[in-house]
Amino acid sequence: MKHFLLTWLGTAVALIITSNIVDGFKIKSFVAALVAAIVIGLVNAFIRPILRFFGIPIILLTFGLFTFVINAWTLWLASFLTPGSGFKIEGFLPALLGSIVLAIVSSVINYFLRVVE
Repeated sequence: MKHFLLTWLGTAVALIITSNIVDGFKIKSFVAALVAAIVIGLVNAFIRPILRFFGIPIILLTFGLFTFVINAWTLWLASFLTPGSGFKIEGFLPALLGSIVLAIVSSVINYFLRVVE
């Protein structure tokens, strides 16, 4: 349970940092970041595997680069599923850049959280 909470908080902080770096990627408050982290986790758990399964041919043809597009779609979908929550992505390009920045920032934060544990 402790690991789940730390990952959730780390993802929320990573979302806030990403919103400060990428234009069009908006988080209004820490509570909005917490809600967005939950929705992103649910979308990644249920919808992303389906997209990856059907995208296998394109992923193979692009040597895995299409995975970035799938990540952007899932992030954009999470934004779409939380209207009025304070989490909004304004277009595909901010979703694409945001997914890349979010992956890097999340990795760094989760690395330091694992060191603290």
